[in-house]
Amino acid sequence: MIKVKFLPSGVCTEVEKGTTILMAARKAGVMIESPCDGIGTCGKCKVKIDKSQLAGISAGEGRHKLSQEEKDEGYVLACQTVVLGDVEVTVSSTRQQNKTLKILSDGKNLEYEISPYIRKTFDGQSTIVTAGESLLGEESGDTTNVLYGVTVDIGTTTLVAALIDMKNGKEMDSVSALNPQSLYAQDVLTRIKFASDEDGLKTMFDGISGEINAMIGTLCDKCHILKENIYEIIYSGNTTMIHLAAGINPKSLGKYPYTPVLKGGCTMKASDIGIDAAPFSIVYFPPIISAYVGPDITSGVLVTDLKNENGTTLLIDIGTNGEMVIARDGALSSTSTAAGPAFEGMNITFGMRAGKGAIEYFDIDDLRKVTVKTIGDAKPKGICGSGLFDIVGELVRTGIITSNGRFIKRDLLKDDDPLKAHLKDYDGKTAFEVADGVFLTLKDIRQVQLAKGAVRAGVEALMLSQEVSADAVDRVLIAGSFGYHLRSKSLVNIGILPPCMENKIEFVGNTSKTGGNAFLLHAPYRDYMKSLVSEIHSVELANIENFDKIFVKAMSF
Repeated sequence: MIKVKFLPSGVCTEVEKGTTILMAARKAGVMIESPCDGIGTCGKCKVKIDKSQLAGISAGEGRHKLSQEEKDEGYVLACQTVVLGDVEVTVSSTRQQNKTLKILSDGKNLEYEISPYIRKTFDGQSTIVTAGESLLGEESGDTTNVLYGVTVDIGTTTLVAALIDMKNGKEMDSVSALNPQSLYAQDVLTRIKFASDEDGLKTMFDGISGEINAMIGTLCDKCHILKENIYEIIYSGNTTMIHLAAGINPKSLGKYPYTPVLKGGCTMKASDIGIDAAPFSIVYFPPIISAYVGPDITSGVLVTDLKNENGTTLLIDIGTNGEMVIARDGALSSTSTAAGPAFEGMNITFGMRAGKGAIEYFDIDDLRKVTVKTIGDAKPKGICGSGLFDIVGELVRTGIITSNGRFIKRDLLKDDDPLKAHLKDYDGKTAFEVADGVFLTLKDIRQVQLAKGAVRAGVEALMLSQEVSADAVDRVLIAGSFGYHLRSKSLVNIGILPPCMENKIEFVGNTSKTGGNAFLLHAPYRDYMKSLVSEIHSVELANIENFDKIFVKAMSF
């Protein structure tokens, strides 16, 4: 057996000779990001081996090729490198990533009376804790002054947790983190596949419950309260994430007729799904609309009050799983598209999460000069999702990227065009240098085309199913943490939305979380939304005539 030691944690494990570093890490419980699940295409599982340790490994490469500079510094792909002898491996810390991640926790809200599902009454000797009409438990003495809940927005890529004082509705604090499941499988479909067997499901469940417990612990420490005083947790997220967080196998979501096992509108004991709070605390799951439209959209429908909106409103959550709802004078229809991880900066050559040094803003002025801004005003080292939208959108607008997704030939640009100097050779092909050493490649553009094509095709198909033209849409609400950091003109330039919608766009933020807060603080919303969800018409894109043609057309810039 061979000993593998992971730094800086110092965790050790023993494995058979020929085991990949990635598999050794998983055995040791060390998280290494691998969104392609170890097939060597994403390049995100880079780890560092000291030069003195190279005899203990055999480094290989998949379709993703490391640069010579990375190789010289000792970086290898964990999924393609096998151990031959005892070795030490340096892994970047997920906790450190969480400190610099830029994740939105705020969103549109609505006014309501504070009337939580959890209540306390003091009978003179002890405090009775109830959930609706049911007894949860008793506490000695008078504890009616402490009544807390937590709302968790479980995104495919990121997590946001907020601590709420249920006595007055005040949000005391919020924290955010990377969803640890994304280290193993990046999008919804690959995550369903990963979790379809017992071992994969356990990995996903342990990862999410562990991170949520860590976030709850951080909130309690910051706000000086005891976790024993947290009585209810709300889980808001897409359908797959909710299944995984509840420890329920999601394989039924990956095959026809795509039926959720968990329907939502229900509660579970927190202790049964690995959450450490009050001994008798519960977790509430808002109603689920369909296999691919989950409680995150249910929450969004609630706080944007779509049921009571006059005219036609389109609500879109742009992200790894593109979910959308169209409302026509209160009649709601929904669908979703598998946009994939490109919008999160994944599968992009210089893609990265929204952390320090990520390009988040890109603009080309009338003189065709480039302006770049990064998170933390740091030296550019990669491109996050909002930056990717800006870059591709501006290059399409200025003609550097053609309608078919290729770069214009350099000899077609004037010699005094400032953008001409940005078109350079990278890895044997033409690429656009966004900032010093950071490039946008043809492969990246293809990934963006596929992702934006999926969302635009979903929008077009949803409108077609309801016989609504783009001109007839009165408002477009863009929800989600990622969507909030976009610009209206980028959405139009890139082609996710038609030009006629540019002045109708409103960014409503993290409505998954604010809707979760509403479920926590106003119990009547639970029955109201359970009834409303049953009325929402789910549009299956596979049943839309000529959807393949709609998708192909939507890929064009």
